[in-house]
Amino acid sequence: MIPTSIFEGNLYDFSQQPQRAPIGIFDSGVGGLTVLRQLYRQLPNESIIYFGDTARLPYGIRSQAEIIQFVREILNWMQQQKVKMIIMACNTSSALALETVRHEFTIPILGLILPGARAAVEQGKRIGIIATPATAKSNAYKRAILEINSEVQVWQVGCPEFVPLIEQNRIHDPYTTEVARSYLEPLLDQQIDTLVYGCTHYPHLAPVLRSLLPNSVKLVDPAVHVVAACNQELDLLGLRNTHPPLPTRFFVSGCPQQFAQTSTQWLGCTPMVEVACFSDAAISSN
Repeated sequence: MIPTSIFEGNLYDFSQQPQRAPIGIFDSGVGGLTVLRQLYRQLPNESIIYFGDTARLPYGIRSQAEIIQFVREILNWMQQQKVKMIIMACNTSSALALETVRHEFTIPILGLILPGARAAVEQGKRIGIIATPATAKSNAYKRAILEINSEVQVWQVGCPEFVPLIEQNRIHDPYTTEVARSYLEPLLDQQIDTLVYGCTHYPHLAPVLRSLLPNSVKLVDPAVHVVAACNQELDLLGLRNTHPPLPTRFFVSGCPQQFAQTSTQWLGCTPMVEVACFSDAAISSN
């Protein structure tokens, strides 16, 4: 377990060296690891704190009021960890809470919707979106895409079973393939040329989805594009870290062993996971 003191003391005084402060990432579970992997690839010098709200997933079936409250708690906790920037690695949070909390916090907060929408419009004209029910219901992706280019066509499907299946490590279960087939069918009927992962969990399903899609359908992973936006933002704010990064710290609100076991296949190693407990409507690290 990485001690909390690694982020404390004179050696890493982030008030004096804000560039060395970590970037915070949060998601309901392992979905945000797709964003984390992109950070490792595109910004290898950045230190990272990852939080998975596993005690309260899936977010995709929650109300907007619940999501906003969860996000406020997480952002307050992230600020306590002295992060310099936060990536909302959760499409549901980005769709339902980002605009609200951006007015409440001074720290830079990046969401997935706009970077994903821009990338989708660059790729195709007949765009399908698979998302959690809450993200699909919000129409956030559809609105963003049509604001960029009103001439494209957009269809979206809510996929309530995907996140639980991924969190239960059932990606290669035949049942998952059948569920995916049923979700993709109405989009394929519209002859889409582009499919947007409207949830950061869904790139974990890439082998399954690719097997069901025509080769002509392009896949858009907003994780790639939100990290590119993060890269630009760090430069604009003068916050890019040029020193070696600190070890990534992983926190969850639920079972750390389960998160560690599930995430190992995508991280290539078993992470050391700490528990963040919730009390009095706030998150406090154990």
